[in-house]
Amino acid sequence: MIEKNRFKSTIADCFGTLNLLMNFKSIFFTLLSVFVLSCSKNPERFIEHIEGYWEIQEVTLADGSKKEYKFNETIDYLSINDSLKGFRKKLKPGINDTYFTSSDAEQIALKIEDNKVIIHYSTPYANWSETVLNADNKQLRILNEDDNIYLYKRYESIKLELQD
Repeated sequence: MIEKNRFKSTIADCFGTLNLLMNFKSIFFTLLSVFVLSCSKNPERFIEHIEGYWEIQEVTLADGSKKEYKFNETIDYLSINDSLKGFRKKLKPGINDTYFTSSDAEQIALKIEDNKVIIHYSTPYANWSETVLNADNKQLRILNEDDNIYLYKRYESIKLELQD
């Protein structure tokens, strides 16, 4: 009889330990979820990095194929004011921080929508939007409406020391 009670006690202890482990597992996954969600990227921090001179480096097309750009004749200049409006302009870089351009520019407005930074473009001929996937001081990743991902690198101007 004593052996039977000890057996029941051992089984009860095992189930108690199992319940305790299940509670710890539940608490662990809850804490992990909170941590992951709290560490997700705040898209507003991308805004400060968008302005500047950008050179296209690579495009990943919607089908997964990639096109690399080793040399670019033009670069993009994005100018954004405090009200998150501005323009994008195509520039042809020269030497020693000189650029050649036309008077054409696309008007842009940055907005936070669905926890993403969206760039809205406007010209007399068309309106479209792109989503900023990432922006820092070195790279800019943008998803366009055709699901192509554009990877830009910060443009570094060509510096030459010219002697008179």
